[in-house]
Amino acid sequence: MTDATDFLTATRTFYDAVAEDYAEHFRGLLGAPRDLEVLASFAALAGPGAEVADLGCGPGRVTAHLAGLGLRVFGLDLSESMLAIARRENPHLRFVQGSMLELDLPDGSLAGVVSWYSSIHTPDEELPRLFREFRRVLAPGGHLLLAFQVGDAPRHLGRPFGHPVALDFRRRRPERVTGLLEDAGFTLHSRTLRGPDETLGDSVPQAFLIARR
Repeated sequence: MTDATDFLTATRTFYDAVAEDYAEHFRGLLGAPRDLEVLASFAALAGPGAEVADLGCGPGRVTAHLAGLGLRVFGLDLSESMLAIARRENPHLRFVQGSMLELDLPDGSLAGVVSWYSSIHTPDEELPRLFREFRRVLAPGGHLLLAFQVGDAPRHLGRPFGHPVALDFRRRRPERVTGLLEDAGFTLHSRTLRGPDETLGDSVPQAFLIARR
């Protein structure tokens, strides 16, 4: 079993180091048209004014977009440096530090959970625990949106923007992730796949799963 502290510490250290460069590099790049359609579909399922958590929110780009779609959304992230940017650029929204694996939220308290490329640093053996935690905080009938890169081998990124840090970015098969979601008590609502988009720096296909508790 993976020591959760190890990968959480590595993830936090990585994003604390690159936060400002990351936010500037991806400024204005929320996603491809298909990605935005998925976010809109999720917002419609959650319903106007629904309470939603953007888990692993980074600099808050998706959080702000979901708020613009009419959701009552807050962001959570491990990295205080990322959260500082999110708060600076979105002072009207709430952002908190924490781990997706241990959410400080009551059972069934959310209408929706978004994990927009934030599960990609979680080791495979920790995914069942992660998905059970997502399900725990969702109300019956609530929805989860999960975005990730498709593939079998992880991408190891070292010295991003010249910083002396490194991290693995795990790619996964939608069929495998769907099975784990079902094991955790979810029912798949939709699966969307799109090819790489050079304008976004994508080199592999992307997957978007919406599942219902």
